[in-house]
Amino acid sequence: MRKERGMSFLGFVILAAIGLSVVLTGIKIAPAYIEFFAVKNIIRKIGSEPGLADMSKKEIMDEFNNGANTGYVSVITGNDLTITKDENGKVVVTAEYQVVKPLAFNLSALMDFKATTEKQ
Repeated sequence: MRKERGMSFLGFVILAAIGLSVVLTGIKIAPAYIEFFAVKNIIRKIGSEPGLADMSKKEIMDEFNNGANTGYVSVITGNDLTITKDENGKVVVTAEYQVVKPLAFNLSALMDFKATTEKQ
């Protein structure tokens, strides 16, 4: 008698459930990462402006808010930015925030994001 090979129905159901949960988790957290990359691009654009050192904090916040409006960023505003100067006198703009996305039942994902004009 030849031995049968392959996956049982129960094995297939378990594998499908695991795969489906991974896909659904990715679908739920992907918008937060897309929005983070938009924030990162806005911060990078602000950091590359030639007159950044001469801009006031309000002008930097307004510049971020203008970019956020066109980039569909809603999780953070210009008021949430940290604007400082480093030891060389260069202006450093940092956006640091957290996003909590509910996944299923009482399970949620906490994502911690940080974007800065400094070279990492």
